[in-house]
Amino acid sequence: MTLQIELNGVNKFYGSYHALKDIDLAIEEGTFVALVGPSGCGKSTLLRSLAGLEKISAGEMKIAGARMNDVPPRKRDVAMVFQSYALYPHMTVEENLTYSLRIRGVKKAEALKAAAEVATTTGLSHLMKRYPRELSGGQRQRVAMSRAIIRHPKAFLFDEPLSNLDAALRVHMRKEIRALHDRLGATSVYVTHDQIEAMTMADHVVVMRDGVIEQQGRPLDLYDRPANRFVAGFIGSPAMNFIPAVVEADGSHLALDLGATRARFSLIDPVRPGASVTVGIRPEHIRIVGAGQGAFDIPVGVVESTGSATYITSATQPELMVVETGRSAASGGELIGLAIDPKQLHIFDAETGVRVEAETRRSNAPSPSRAAPHPAAATFSPF
Repeated sequence: MTLQIELNGVNKFYGSYHALKDIDLAIEEGTFVALVGPSGCGKSTLLRSLAGLEKISAGEMKIAGARMNDVPPRKRDVAMVFQSYALYPHMTVEENLTYSLRIRGVKKAEALKAAAEVATTTGLSHLMKRYPRELSGGQRQRVAMSRAIIRHPKAFLFDEPLSNLDAALRVHMRKEIRALHDRLGATSVYVTHDQIEAMTMADHVVVMRDGVIEQQGRPLDLYDRPANRFVAGFIGSPAMNFIPAVVEADGSHLALDLGATRARFSLIDPVRPGASVTVGIRPEHIRIVGAGQGAFDIPVGVVESTGSATYITSATQPELMVVETGRSAASGGELIGLAIDPKQLHIFDAETGVRVEAETRRSNAPSPSRAAPHPAAATFSPF
């Protein structure tokens, strides 16, 4: 595949503030890439740098093989779709669509024909004579996308385009944007703080924090094998549970404490003895069993049901959540057991947060009885 966008060692400074730090990114032609991360992580700065709205401080940027460092925005042949839509309020939909063609010298008849074709693709044909104030949020967003499409750019740049829409319309529009991307065979770079949008829309996800790319790859690769605790906690909804643990003296067993109970797991690959680690377990990888039948017991705190799933939060560890498919019989104050599949555990260094490359499996050693108040090894029920 041909590389459409290449970033090599890109840095951006605002005075002494280092907004982008040694960004390396290669985007193949026709790929949908999502830049995701918390507010202030640098994702919008990176997108604006691609558009030429921000000048990078160091590094190299290429679009379609051509160096773009000093090329002005109008000559980069990219189209940007903004969060605020940025439509001309005094122009009709048709005039908004044809404006960029008309200022480039395209004849009126040809511009109108192109606008009609794009409007058919995006479902705007019946709205061509309306003004932006007469449109809904979703319709305005389609106009903004259509205005980008009509130019046939080398790349589409989306800056949180759905953040102004209500939840139901966001779900609908993200399907529309992805379907449109597939029909056009375009190269798209999409900025969002919503990791669900990133996971469901993108071929390639780039997770950023503090101006650095923490991890990038296919959505499910990031979900299944996060490189560090930040990525593990950011990707996935609801977020991953994190529990402190210690590697035992032999370096081959992991002791995980929750409340008054301890569970032991064998490590296939040895880890530094005595290392303090954080164990991550996704809520959907924990199964509810009877009290005393799982790895741990917890008192139920809040029970939230969506109909298709039930979210259960521990009363004593409010950061611990379990998800059950469908409806659950658990109720507040009840003591429940948690069965944990050892193969689903993620281990991170407690100090650096970096993933520890060791897999876990169920311990075959005899398990002493559960005890409180002093933690002891817990028995496991089959998952």
